[in-house]
Amino acid sequence: MLTLFLLLRMMSSRFGKINYNWYSFVIIILWLTLQLGLTLAGVYSIGNDSLPPKILVYGIAPTLVTIMLFFLLRKGRNFISGLSILDLTIIHVVRIPVELVLYLLFVYNAVPKLMTFEGRNLDVLMGIISILVVYLLAKGKINKSWLIAWNIIGLFFLFNIVGSALLSAPSPLQKLAFDQPNIAIFYFPFSWLPTFVVPVVLFSHLAALQKLLINKS
Repeated sequence: MLTLFLLLRMMSSRFGKINYNWYSFVIIILWLTLQLGLTLAGVYSIGNDSLPPKILVYGIAPTLVTIMLFFLLRKGRNFISGLSILDLTIIHVVRIPVELVLYLLFVYNAVPKLMTFEGRNLDVLMGIISILVVYLLAKGKINKSWLIAWNIIGLFFLFNIVGSALLSAPSPLQKLAFDQPNIAIFYFPFSWLPTFVVPVVLFSHLAALQKLLINKS
């Protein structure tokens, strides 16, 4: 819900009083509801031997296509150009509670240790550092080069945990954590992590980099 709030806050600052914010809210709620339905129906948790994994087809791939369209279509690029680097950076605060949730899931044997900050996932650092970056942005005390570097490093950390999550989930693609696989993403509400939270974080990084490297704003 924090991710949804920050996303709508970002879009609200982009559109102001225009009703696009309401339309976006409806679309996002419909998407989350669809993922809820698929999860509760057991689409993701039953038949994990399918290739490609169902959560990849019905949950992750559509969000990646949507992100691509934002960068390929003129309206999408115009939307990105109107976003502020500050709002795009605030989004990353959600990485702190996400990492705490992952740790609790590990404690309850729902994800492997490698997906937590006790393992190979240090993504929580990006969440903590994002608070400092937001402060420096608000004060105008951070330059473009540092922001570019921070977003690139953030993508590396994001790809690291996403790769670990996919390769440790029960499927023909599983290569890691056979003793304690990543089963949490097949159940509600944790299926929202790869199908909503991660795509929002990914979009925020990519949009920020486009503005910093291409739009020069």
